[in-house]
Amino acid sequence: MTERSLTHLRHVDIAVPDFEAQLAFYTNAWGLTQIERDGDLAFLAAEGSPEQYSVRIRQAPEKRLDLISFGAADRVDVDKLAERLGTSGVQLISEPDIVQGPGGGYGFRFFDADGRVVEVSADVASRQHRKIEAGEPIPVKLSHVVVNSPDIAATRAFYEEHLGFKLSDTLAHPDSGDLFYFMRINNTHHTIAFAQGPHTSINHMSFEMRGLDEYMRGTGRLLRSGTPALWGPGRHAIGDNTFSYFLDPHGNVVEYTTELLELDEDTWHPEVYDATDPMTSDQWGTAGPMSEQTFSEMRNDVDKGVFVAPPV
Repeated sequence: MTERSLTHLRHVDIAVPDFEAQLAFYTNAWGLTQIERDGDLAFLAAEGSPEQYSVRIRQAPEKRLDLISFGAADRVDVDKLAERLGTSGVQLISEPDIVQGPGGGYGFRFFDADGRVVEVSADVASRQHRKIEAGEPIPVKLSHVVVNSPDIAATRAFYEEHLGFKLSDTLAHPDSGDLFYFMRINNTHHTIAFAQGPHTSINHMSFEMRGLDEYMRGTGRLLRSGTPALWGPGRHAIGDNTFSYFLDPHGNVVEYTTELLELDEDTWHPEVYDATDPMTSDQWGTAGPMSEQTFSEMRNDVDKGVFVAPPV
């Protein structure tokens, strides 16, 4: 396994046909703040996060995942990672250089095992953020992202070998085998997870709330607004985090969560959780088992091929 070069998740960039509807949802309903807009390109921040933005929305003929962005400690780590990936045969999209866009920075992009665009950057200026107050039903930060892969074993191996991710836990079915790998780059239980699916796509984006009360208030606010509810509220066994899943206007699954497990990496041992055990999906028993509709929505649409996102 390679040394760990990444520090945290920065942002997820998506493209959609109905830009205005998507922008209205993530600002007015979901609780993100637009910090910059350039025509049909918008950057949205979580109020409690020092990251310049957590979601970028782009107008496009078809919806897709443009890229997933991770942070690195400094420029030296960026350069080392780019060199290591290049010599290992990983296809680089760009060499390390100045990052254009909010906060600047220094980074590069490459393709992962499924053809997704991944960005790694350092020296991005911190955004002036604020403490989320008690009772505020808006996200503190982007928590994690889950993606679908036709071969999660190969995807897991790529992220372990090239990017230094470690396995925290596995969700498996007695008949179907491994379904999810939950991976980390710090002491948070998972920053990314890989779900076995029929095609490459985004499974869901998750946003951390201040606490249980704010998580429930946010869930209730969305329900009252008529936002399509998918699953929750409940509490997963893997990661011990709460969950409420909703659909954005283009059918992407988004989650409110809180209290995602922080673990001791020196003593942690990954477990395999049984997908048929009701306690695995929901310890509280409030959400019920994951339905076929939920599975279907989380598979999402087939990503229409790779789009090499521009540097802005």
